Formats: sequence, C-alpha cells, structure tokens
Amino acid sequence: MGDPRLNRTHLETAGRPFRDSGFWKTVPKRVHLGSLFMLCLLIFLPAAGAAKSVTDQLGRQVRVPDRPLRIVSMAPSITEILYALGLSDRLVGATRFSDYPAAADALPKIGSYVRLDVEKIVALRPDLCIAVKDGNPLSVVRKLESVDIPVYAVDPRNLEAVMDTLVELGRLLDVNERAGAIVADMADRIRRVQRHLSDVTHRPAVFFQIGIAPIVSVGTRTFIHELIVMAGGKNLTRGKTPYPRFSKEQVIDMRPEVMIITSMARRTVFEQVKAEWQQWPELPAVKNDRIYLVDSNVLDRPTPRLIDGLEMLAGLIHPDRFKAPGAGAQP
Repeated sequence: MGDPRLNRTHLETAGRPFRDSGFWKTVPKRVHLGSLFMLCLLIFLPAAGAAKSVTDQLGRQVRVPDRPLRIVSMAPSITEILYALGLSDRLVGATRFSDYPAAADALPKIGSYVRLDVEKIVALRPDLCIAVKDGNPLSVVRKLESVDIPVYAVDPRNLEAVMDTLVELGRLLDVNERAGAIVADMADRIRRVQRHLSDVTHRPAVFFQIGIAPIVSVGTRTFIHELIVMAGGKNLTRGKTPYPRFSKEQVIDMRPEVMIITSMARRTVFEQVKAEWQQWPELPAVKNDRIYLVDSNVLDRPTPRLIDGLEMLAGLIHPDRFKAPGAGAQP
C-alpha cells in the first residue's frame, strides 16, 4: 500500500531541480519502491482546475474540483449510489465487492474497502475519491491527501441519512435533479408502506439471522433494525450491541413469529439452516412456515435499494397488507 514515508519524501524532493543525477540524490536509499512509484505518478496527475471548498459529513474541509471527471469509489455502497446518480461514465475505480449494478464488475478494483491499495488508486489519476467513515482506514485518506487527491467522506447511519447523502452528492457532483428525483421516489415509497401499516395492532416478533455459525443477529444501531420497525415488526434482538450472538437455545426461548435469514451461499445453505430450525416445531415461525431467505445487499448497504428492503420486509412481516413480499425474498 506504499511506504508511510511518502509524504516526507515528497516534501524533501519538492522544488529541487531535476538534474541528471541530482534528483536521484534527493531520494533516500531506503525508500520503498512503491513510494517511488507513487511519487513519479504525481508528475502525470491532471492539473487541478477550478475548485471549491466543501464540508464533508465528517466536518472536514475538502477542496473539490468544480466538476470531478475521474472519481474513485472507496466502498460498494458509494459505487451503487454513483451508478444510481447516472455517473458511471465518471467512475474510474471501485472496491472489490462493488457488484451492483452488474456493470460495476468491470471497473478497475482498488482492493476491499477496509484494505485499500493506495498505489492502485493513485495510478487511476482520480480528481476525487469518495470514502465512508466506517471501514475506510484514515491512514489511506491521509496518504491520498498528501499527494493532492481530495477525499470526500460520508457517514450515512440510517435511512434518513442515506437520503441526505444522495442530496449532498448530487450537489457536489452537479446532478441535483437526478438526486432529488431518487430521494422523492424513496420518500413516496416509505409513505406508501406507512399507509398500509398505519392501523396495525400486532407487530410480529422477528428474529433476523445474519450469521450461520455462530448465530448472529442485529441490534438497534443497524439499518436492518430500522427497517424491521418501519416494516411493522418487533426486532427480538434490539439492544446496544450492533451484532449480538446467540445460542440455538436462546433463539428458541425467544419464540420468533418470523425468522429471516441472509446468506451469501443462497439456496444450499438456506435449505440446510431451514431444516435445522424445523426440528423445533414448537417455534411459531416453524409452525406457520414463516422462515425466509433474503438478499442482504438490499438491507445493509446504505443505498437507494434500502427501500426495496423495506418493501420486502413489510411483505414478509405483514403479508395480509401487501400483495407480494418484494424482490429478493425466498419462502
């Protein structure tokens, strides 16, 4: 990921004449080859044009070009948002698990969002990187800023903050109209769900399982908890711990009426897990055949697809109020 002495090396060499041998004398003998590679790339970075000073969601002042044309996304959620905003032509790099929409698979990859490759990012010559507070290492942000690559950070913690982030990025990237239309559609769909559930008197007890071994669920400070509540359910594992663990006996004691399971392996693992729970017919969710597999990406990524997740959960928790459980769910 490059040498931590990058910034010092750059400062030591800045402003000195590039004589035949003088330049190489200014480079410390111990310098890492990756750092030297990054230093040389600075020569080819596009010259900064008109820029504006903006405040990101962490309260940091960031100098951003008036119209960034080469953007690197530092998280799958950011990639998804930029595609939703119609900015795929400006995306030049994304993280490894940026898999939605399908076209994002073709983008040059810069590592995972927690293990970013600084040299690959610099080689893409971005004029803006967009980061997330949770996951992206601060050390990477500092290295990028040390070579004059601006990093704008967002921190969407709930559904309302996701909508605010869309508006902010729309303003930052000059696609206000598109961002406004997406947020308006999200708000309309939220109100539609609320209308269908406005007079519910019973909130079914929901156990949401995101881990198979061990059994892991969701606490209060998660997107999934918020969506369960908005969808008219009661989260059995609400509490301060974001992702609490449980034994099978503890889950049985909770007597969930609805069990929702996410799995990257899909059908194979789901059938196995469902069969294990069906050994306990006294569970209301088993007795009433209300165990479901869902697509985790529409529930835990802070993107416009959270509304798809809300509609899906509402259909699973209150099937009498909705015609279908929504895309991404399997009975």
